[in-house]
This record gives sequence, structure tokens and C-alpha cells, in this order.
Amino acid sequence: MNAARAAGRRRASWRRFGKHVLLVLGGLLMLYPLLWMVASSFKPEALIFREPGLLASEFTTENYAFGWDFLRRPFSWYITNSLIVVAGAVIGNLVSCSLAAYGFARLNFKFKNLWFAIMLMSIMLPIHVIIVPQYILFSNIGWINTFLPLIAPKVLATDAFFVFLMVQFFRGIPRELDEAARIDGAGHPRIFFRIMLPLSVPALATTAIFTFIWTWNDFFSQLIFLTHPDMYTVPVALRTFLDATGQNHWGPMFAMSLISLAPLFLIFLFGQRFLVKGIATTGIK
Repeated sequence: MNAARAAGRRRASWRRFGKHVLLVLGGLLMLYPLLWMVASSFKPEALIFREPGLLASEFTTENYAFGWDFLRRPFSWYITNSLIVVAGAVIGNLVSCSLAAYGFARLNFKFKNLWFAIMLMSIMLPIHVIIVPQYILFSNIGWINTFLPLIAPKVLATDAFFVFLMVQFFRGIPRELDEAARIDGAGHPRIFFRIMLPLSVPALATTAIFTFIWTWNDFFSQLIFLTHPDMYTVPVALRTFLDATGQNHWGPMFAMSLISLAPLFLIFLFGQRFLVKGIATTGIK
């Protein structure tokens, strides 16, 4: 009997070992493109594709110095532009999406289910469908080459995914808290700011993190609305390292790409626990 148990434990240990090996190999496989970009950023440009491995015969940091001052402005200029757009988008989504979600989760109004269904259907609309009417509208009011086309829609709760996420979270908060607040004379504004928002920190953090990542990495809409070089954000600025005439600067582009990834790593590192908790408690699996 003891021998059979020992054999079973050994088999279970080998299975766990095999799973860990597969996970490590899978992780290395997914990380290889990032590791290759890091290695290429420290190679002379002539060796990036001549020696495509992670190790190179020469090591240099010139790509970082050259890439930082290669464009019309220092690369910190474009990082600042991206931070302005991201800050406006994050604040806009947090305010507008939480207000819209409170309305859907706690208020009763005519055709609420219909409007909620229409809001959910808007998630399926690709950006390419609405970018043309948006461009015409913002062009007519003189917003092209400003950050407003990238920030103003966020103030109007246009990101239905985050509205849905917060609705799910608000529905999980007991209504008895609302009723107790009403007995004390609190109205909807006080219930929203004093009860719902403090209890919704995981959902708010999840919204902020996803908005930060998606806005920071957004290339298409920023390319459409920002055409002047001084207004470029990080994704559009990185594209200028690749010239249509064939004068491509791969080394500096990899170096600046690595720098541009630093805010994403930091926001994900410090917000990971809120991200996991927020998704786990909103019913999104």
C-alpha cells in the first residue's frame, strides 16, 4: 500500500515538473521577440539582421543617443504628448463610464434595457467604421492637430466595454447600502460619491489600467488626427524611424521602442493586483 502511494506521488511530481517545464518554455517563446528587440537595440545597425540571434559580436549604446535626438524634437517631447493624451483619456473614462454605469445599474428610466443593449452592440463596431464621420466632425470644428479628438470622446462614455465592466461591478454591491443611505437623506449624487465609488476601486483601477495601455499603444486614430510632427505621440513618432524611401533606422527605433515600453511595464507592475481583482469581481471570465 505504501509503495503504491509512493509511486503515485512520484508520478504526480513528474507531471507537475513536466507542466512547469512546458510553462517555462512557453514563456520563453512568448518573450523571445521582446528579448530580441532588447538585444537588437544594443547592436550596430549593420549587425541587427546579419547576426539575428540574441548575442552579437559588438555592443553599442549609440542607438539610444541617436534615437533620442533623431526626430524633430527630443523623444521626451513625444512621451509628454502621449502622457497628456493618456491622462485625459483615463480621467474621461473614469468619470463618464462610472456615471453611465451607475445610471444603468441603479436608476430606473424608460427603455433602459434597450439603451443598454444598444450600448453593448456598440462594442462590436470597429474603429474604422466611425473614424471617417469623426474626422469630418472634428475637422469642421477645427480640432484636427489637437489632442481633443483623442480625449473628448472619452468624456462621453464612448468606451462601452468599461461601462459594461462597471455595471457588472455596481450590480454586485448590495442595494441595502443604497436604501440605508436614502433613509439618512442621501440622494443619488451622495450615494454615488460616498458609497459606490469607494467600493469600486478594483473596477476603477481596471478601467484606468486598460485605458492607459490601449491609449498609449493606439496608433491608428492618433495617426489620423495628429498630422503635425510637433503633435506626434509615441506610436506615431516611432513610425517616422521607417522611411518610405528605404532609409530605415532599425537600431534607434528598437531603442526608443524599449523606452516607450517602460511606462506600460510600470503601470502593469503596480496595478496588477487591482487588475486581477477587478476582472474577477465583475463576472468577466
